[in-house]
Amino acid sequence: MGVGIRAAGEDDRELVVRLLDEAFQDDPVSGWVFPEREYRRTTHHRLMAAFTDIVLAEGRIDVTEDGTACALWLSMPAADDDGPDGGDGPDGGDGGDGPDEGDDAVRLRESVDPANARVEEIARLMAESHPTDRAHEYLWMIGVAPARQGEGLGSALVQHVLDRCDREGLPVYLEASSERSTKLYERLGFTYADRTLDIPDGPRMWPMWREPVTGRDRP
Repeated sequence: MGVGIRAAGEDDRELVVRLLDEAFQDDPVSGWVFPEREYRRTTHHRLMAAFTDIVLAEGRIDVTEDGTACALWLSMPAADDDGPDGGDGPDGGDGGDGPDEGDDAVRLRESVDPANARVEEIARLMAESHPTDRAHEYLWMIGVAPARQGEGLGSALVQHVLDRCDREGLPVYLEASSERSTKLYERLGFTYADRTLDIPDGPRMWPMWREPVTGRDRP
């Protein structure tokens, strides 16, 4: 039986935030941003809410029909293509070279956890490492309810967009936050980028890229 998938709307905001909060509580990057477990339990959802709001406004969120998994996507233009929204970057910023570059990372910290410099730092690191030479789809986050992990829901959500990208000839980019998750993405056709994203005094992330699969490339 296939997995039912639909596009999320504003009415799904609380569901998406809860899914991401639960799914990423023990994620290595979330643990670095919020090192104290109890503080993370009470504050982490604010960061997930900020990410959700950015993607609801600028991208697309897919959810399974049963509400147990979600995926956050952004369409990223090439650096020389302003696109319909002026070339929004993965931190919600404008991705340009003007004097306001990076200010969105500051605003993110101020809205989520003003005294926590790591909120701003992770936003800057991810934005600075993001490829800009080609237009692509960006899988920002994917969250599955802990009780439903390992059932293929995440793979179904990703494949749902990969099929469209293959038809449209679009590559896809993501940052895997654990070695375990890289195995899933490799099975879906992703390969490692040329370098890892090493967080200072923190965990490592694995940027991954997938070229579109054309008819002649399909098995």
